[in-house]
Amino acid sequence: MLLKIFIYTLLFKLASLTAGDFTYNGFKGANLSLDGLAALTPNGLLRLTNISKHDQGHAFSSVPLQFKRSSMDTVISFSTVFVFSVVPEYPMYGGHGFAFVLSPSMRLLQTLPSYYLGLFNATNNRDPSNYIFAVEFDTLNNAEVADIDDNHVGIDINSLISNKSASAGFTSDDDGQFKNLRLWSGEPMQVWIEYDGLNMQLNVTLSSLGKPKPKIPLLSSTINLSSIIMDHMYVGFSASTGIAYSYHYILGWSFMMNGKVPELNISSLPQLPQTMTSSKDKTKAISIWLPVSLSVLVLMTVAAARMIMVRKKRFSELLEDWELDFELHRFSYKQLYKATRGFKDEYLLGVGGFGRVYKGVLKDTKVEVAIKRVCHESRQGVREFVAEIVSLGQLQHRNLVPLLGYCRREGELILVYEYMPNRSLDKFLFCEGKSTLSWSRRFWIIKGVASGLLYLHEDWDRVVIHRDVKASNVLLDGDMNGRLGDFGLARLYDHGGVPQTTHLAGTVGYLAPELFRTCRVTTSSDVFAFGVFLLEVACGRRPIDREKADNQEVLIDWVLANWRKGTIMETRDERLGEEYVAEELELVLKLGLLCSHPLPTARPRMRRVTHLLHGDIPLADPLLNQLITKDSTFVKYEGSNAYAMSFTSMSSESLLFSGR
Repeated sequence: MLLKIFIYTLLFKLASLTAGDFTYNGFKGANLSLDGLAALTPNGLLRLTNISKHDQGHAFSSVPLQFKRSSMDTVISFSTVFVFSVVPEYPMYGGHGFAFVLSPSMRLLQTLPSYYLGLFNATNNRDPSNYIFAVEFDTLNNAEVADIDDNHVGIDINSLISNKSASAGFTSDDDGQFKNLRLWSGEPMQVWIEYDGLNMQLNVTLSSLGKPKPKIPLLSSTINLSSIIMDHMYVGFSASTGIAYSYHYILGWSFMMNGKVPELNISSLPQLPQTMTSSKDKTKAISIWLPVSLSVLVLMTVAAARMIMVRKKRFSELLEDWELDFELHRFSYKQLYKATRGFKDEYLLGVGGFGRVYKGVLKDTKVEVAIKRVCHESRQGVREFVAEIVSLGQLQHRNLVPLLGYCRREGELILVYEYMPNRSLDKFLFCEGKSTLSWSRRFWIIKGVASGLLYLHEDWDRVVIHRDVKASNVLLDGDMNGRLGDFGLARLYDHGGVPQTTHLAGTVGYLAPELFRTCRVTTSSDVFAFGVFLLEVACGRRPIDREKADNQEVLIDWVLANWRKGTIMETRDERLGEEYVAEELELVLKLGLLCSHPLPTARPRMRRVTHLLHGDIPLADPLLNQLITKDSTFVKYEGSNAYAMSFTSMSSESLLFSGR
């Protein structure tokens, strides 16, 4: 019996430790515990309430999360982002609201609807033993709980009398003016809730869907949650109805313990139910068109036909029967054309070896995207290529740039990514006029890219080989977090499988030497490129610089030569000055050499790389030591990049030697 109790306790703790990071872009198949009115709709909406009155609904994660470590009593930092919509019975009357909740139990028993929001009842409201933390989104003004108005957001601690509240809205980053939002408008809105456990700082930010996260939070408060939040808590939502009902929908939800929460993929969220046009509106529309004379109608028809022909030619695209399987991931060319105002040069972000990249804004959702136009003449293998692109669109990691979908035209493939406002890392490393990145920011970006690459290699359902890891493919989001992007060359295969031989593709200076013999990409060839990337970031230099002296032209050889002379720290980027952590910088330089080792079997896997970068294990490797000995029986670094020297007339753009 004692053994069973021990096993159950161990499983409970393991489950709670592994469930602290999840993202639901829609709730099909979501692992949630629902009660009351809460239900999942067929298209993946989480509906907390329906037309029932004086009732409530709850939805919680099925596994509790660990909010405190056994060695300390402070609450671990956490953050969440979700998209909601409140659709009321009466357009001018909001009914009651809903709340994001942390609770010691996923079963909120003996709670009441109406203004209690399904969280408390008349006797336990304000009871310290509730251990309830909530952020309420209230659509009714009730004096009994000191509401400030009928459209507010509040921070609740064991009580519906909020510690702090504010009218719903956001402060515009453009003009600094406060913009009101009506919570029960029926329009989707996005919420960010972030708690810094170290500084005990809670921020709540609200915005319309598709808008960037405002820099100024709606609510900001210093709160010590250590006496409120228990070691393990359930996270979820609670909503209620009263004399009038409202539909409370959650469209998507992402949660993260001790880190920045992954953003939601707005284009993947399920659609809200459509309202029917009233018969009065239909009658009015008919009455407008009936008086139109036949002659005018004929003229308009002829003109429209000519316009359609012109537009059809302009917006023509390839669409085959098999692509119906990928319909949800396909953008129309018309959408992308309008998003970039006709692919105007003023929207051009950059030009690479595979095509042009434009910034666009999708008209329907107002989401900013990066649109890459790739030349793709061969029709052979297109179906498999598109299937892989759609599969890659399912990747969800905070250090990867989301691939939202694709479009095909004659001789052209168009890839659509989430837009990263701070552009690519190489602009900060190499472009004059850009502010120098501090070492702490560089090291943070390096660890983020390593985490993203580990996810691709080992932690996703399939193995993904990126094939083009480099500084120009590391994008920086609004918070300057590094995100590995550009999956146009990526290949994927099942865990335990063997990647198929492919045509040589990648970027000069980052290609592992074995690729020129076998053309077989592996996770190890990705690690080689990552090693070059480490040196690139630490040294502030490109992998091949033909303006340097012969002994400094190839970055890897130059760093290795300095290490052998005992002067490896002199290879650091001079712009860092003395503002760096010597131990971290030396680790990155040596790890860069180890990852770009000429022997594939000598390179570490990305899981070991991440452990090294986080200081979990020391960097002590016999293979690394062999590099410094210049043992004649060992493969030399000199010459390992000799292939790069043969491309004397080429820049460091991506190369594709045929096909993919």
